[in-house]
Amino acid sequence: MADKAASADAGLTADNGSRRLFVAAILTGSFLLFLVQPMVARLALPRLGGAPNVWNSAMLVYQALLLGGYAYAHFLSRWTVRRQAMVHLILLLLAGLTLPITLARLAPPAPGWEALWVPALLALTIGPVFFLVSAQAPLMQRWFAAGRSAGDPYALYAASNIGSFAGLICYPILFEPNLTLKAQSWLWSAGYGVLVLFVGAVAWTRREAQQVSPASMSAVAEPMGARRILLWLVLAAVPSGLMLSTTTHLTTDIFAMPLLWVIPLGLYLLSFVPAFSEDRALAATITRYAPLVLLLAGGMAMMSGGNGNLSGAVVAVVMMFIVSVALHARLYASRPDPAQLTFFYLIMSAGGVLGGIFTALVAPLTFDWVWEHPLLVLAAAALIPLGQNPARVRNLYATERRRLMIATAALVLSIAAMVTMVRAEAGEHALLFLAGMAVIILCGLAVQFVRWAFVLVLGLLMLGNGGLITMTISANHARERSYFGIYTVRDFTDPPVRILNHGTTMHGMQFIDPARRLEPTSYYGPSSGVGIALSNADSLIGDHARVGVVGLGTGTLACYRKPGQSFTFFEIDPTILKYSQRRDFTFLSDCAPRAKVVIGDARLELAAIPANSYDILVIDAFSSDAIPLHLLTKEAFAVYERVVSANGIIMVHISNHYINLRPVLSAAAHEMGWSAALRADRPAPNDATKPSNWVALTRRTTQLAALEAKDPAAPWVALDKPAPQAWTDDYASTIPYVEWHNILGF
Repeated sequence: MADKAASADAGLTADNGSRRLFVAAILTGSFLLFLVQPMVARLALPRLGGAPNVWNSAMLVYQALLLGGYAYAHFLSRWTVRRQAMVHLILLLLAGLTLPITLARLAPPAPGWEALWVPALLALTIGPVFFLVSAQAPLMQRWFAAGRSAGDPYALYAASNIGSFAGLICYPILFEPNLTLKAQSWLWSAGYGVLVLFVGAVAWTRREAQQVSPASMSAVAEPMGARRILLWLVLAAVPSGLMLSTTTHLTTDIFAMPLLWVIPLGLYLLSFVPAFSEDRALAATITRYAPLVLLLAGGMAMMSGGNGNLSGAVVAVVMMFIVSVALHARLYASRPDPAQLTFFYLIMSAGGVLGGIFTALVAPLTFDWVWEHPLLVLAAAALIPLGQNPARVRNLYATERRRLMIATAALVLSIAAMVTMVRAEAGEHALLFLAGMAVIILCGLAVQFVRWAFVLVLGLLMLGNGGLITMTISANHARERSYFGIYTVRDFTDPPVRILNHGTTMHGMQFIDPARRLEPTSYYGPSSGVGIALSNADSLIGDHARVGVVGLGTGTLACYRKPGQSFTFFEIDPTILKYSQRRDFTFLSDCAPRAKVVIGDARLELAAIPANSYDILVIDAFSSDAIPLHLLTKEAFAVYERVVSANGIIMVHISNHYINLRPVLSAAAHEMGWSAALRADRPAPNDATKPSNWVALTRRTTQLAALEAKDPAAPWVALDKPAPQAWTDDYASTIPYVEWHNILGF
């Protein structure tokens, strides 16, 4: 007996020692997995641009490859650990032959096919290694469970997500600002080699382990009913979709901060840590307060309008984290025996893909706004554990009759409060609005034991908190959605203008009054840098100036055209062109009806046209407040330099709330050997123009001096000190130029 006890103790000690090796292997794999995601998206940026849906498409590819990796791990689990290890190591070595990572060669997509082309490009670029590395978490847990006295393997999933979070955060903070893409790719390849060594070491610790045969496994494993599998699917799908919809909702209607997509994804990954932890205390506490958080924050899910409020962004991501923990904790609570571990993760991954498909593919093609976000919030309300209250509270709902009476009373009160909120908002009665909100929140807490009533109360809170306004805008067909963003056209009466918003940013404005209809507005007024350049094109260039404009918007710049001049607009999104074709905005049809409009990525289109094609080239292609990174690199400016005539001018719009692009443009001008100056236009408060920052670049200092002389009352100024290194396709980072005081509000 003593010998057996000693033997068991030795085995336990060995497993405790090897546990650290398993944790290291899982951490390394997950770190590499989420380090390569933003790296490949950055690698593809010159061809994809920076629209929020590009990241959503990338996430869908990663989720699909993750599903494939989990299916592969589940398939391998049928064999002995030794055979699994042999196959997995061989495939890892073969996939390593595709390294270092380089962007796949794929012909550009036809307009409208970006939603399918982007996933195809990313899958071809990174598919083999991502597929195999994604199998690490379930495969390593399965091998761990094969050891004697190994303990609960599910707890290792928390380590997996810690590694994922670390990789995600390290990229924008450490890797992107300090390394070129080529160096990043080689470093990642070295990390891949370390991972292969870890897998080999882990396999060695389980060399004597024998996998249970499929026949005996099915005999002892608990049965998997269709209802339970469906529950796993939806519990995984809703947080996955909510993470992506939160990203889109934030960048569209709350706070278009650069790199904002990192925060929801990072918190989504962290939500698995308490949810799958062996210590259930934190998950239980978060789950208890999830209904209250859902009411407080989820009640704002239908708000639209782009208020640029940091507090709104914080509330949205905190809600996503709390809800994700609650749903993932419920998923963990329903986990099967370790014999079914790989099948469980396979279904969980399939749920993640379903959430991604709904958010990244179905929603942009179906909805005119981010309607997937409130729908997923309501779905979360239908799934999170409710009624986590003391027994004395639960006793109030002991009978069906009591529950029905309380639910009915709460719904009646909520409807009355919702009507009050709508009227109070219209009349700008803030205290009355808050009182109505408080009543609905209290009603929601009161009906936690009646799930359908809880969901309805949350829906009423959404309607009262901006939802009816958002629905009215959609009902009036004032909003459209494409792969590149969400556009809203609205008319205002004071003054009578029509405005185009792209996400949180105004992209153009036109007066409805016929007498002022052709007046340049917003960032393109007569005193703006581009206004001065175009209105004086005849004296700066000659009578037949050729003007190219990257970014159509409402077509405002067309009204600077004079007889004899030719204008060409480059626009990536056909939806934008429709606004001019339908005469929602008439600048283009009234001022330059013969102007050519080229649909496609401007950088690629400009690269294909003859040299010296334009005398003035205007670069104005922001997506909401997102930086058009691929249009500001050394390679991009080489394209512009080629197509601009010897005496030509390049005008670059750099107005941005959160990024100081002056050092970037200064470095680009220094790299090209061109002269540059900044026009920071700050017009007197009026109803037509907005403050703007435009940079002019010319080959000849005399041409720049001539441009500056056109408005001596408000001088152009030299750009900031150049950035240490000009942005290139291989190296660019916005982090050093973030204006944190604007983001944080001080």
